[in-house]
Amino acid sequence: MTITEGPDAPAEDNDLGGDGENGRMCIVTRESGSPDELIRFVAAPDGTVVPDLKRQLPGRGCWVKIDRALVDKAVAKKLFSRALKADVTAPADLGAIVDRLLVAQLAGMMHMARKAGRFISGSSKVDGAVRNGSAIAVFHAIAAAADGVRKIDQARKAWHLGMETEMEIPSFRVFTEVEMEELMGQNAFIHAAALAGQAGEGVVKRANLLERYRNGGQSRATGGAGRRKQ
Repeated sequence: MTITEGPDAPAEDNDLGGDGENGRMCIVTRESGSPDELIRFVAAPDGTVVPDLKRQLPGRGCWVKIDRALVDKAVAKKLFSRALKADVTAPADLGAIVDRLLVAQLAGMMHMARKAGRFISGSSKVDGAVRNGSAIAVFHAIAAAADGVRKIDQARKAWHLGMETEMEIPSFRVFTEVEMEELMGQNAFIHAAALAGQAGEGVVKRANLLERYRNGGQSRATGGAGRRKQ
């Protein structure tokens, strides 16, 4: 379902959620958090609960930590009706809906970064970007051959050993073959890299969100959260 986004004023100012700042409290764990640690949900005009990843949809909302298991738990325990104080219906597959939206959001940011020259693909280009320090994260298709991944991992290790930092260039494997075909089209990749710059950083941020959502609130990207800034 597509809902027109509301005005620029922060929608969360009207949210419900208990004692958290501006109501930003997870309705499952009852723990407060920043907007970047939570997913906002609102009720559509038909009473269906929908995710509001951009935190701009009008009306009161509620929050769940970025964790697929917690979204599924909120649906199973009917916590959305209680939190929104309304007779709302949460789709049984709401957790999967959020996952698809996060995947689409990441793919969209990759397209934007590519147009800005901050996202490249191809094993040789990625290897070169890692070794010269311009790559801030690498991406592999889930179906990527182990040998190709290993060669880029060697470049990541070589860069890490040559720098005075404990942080490494993170490596993500997030897209299935079907997702790649549907979302990336002619820009589908086996190996890719996000480059330093605002657009590249946007890709990494959204990749971390997806990883955290799928992995119990933690990112399992190889190499940690990111590399030392130049």
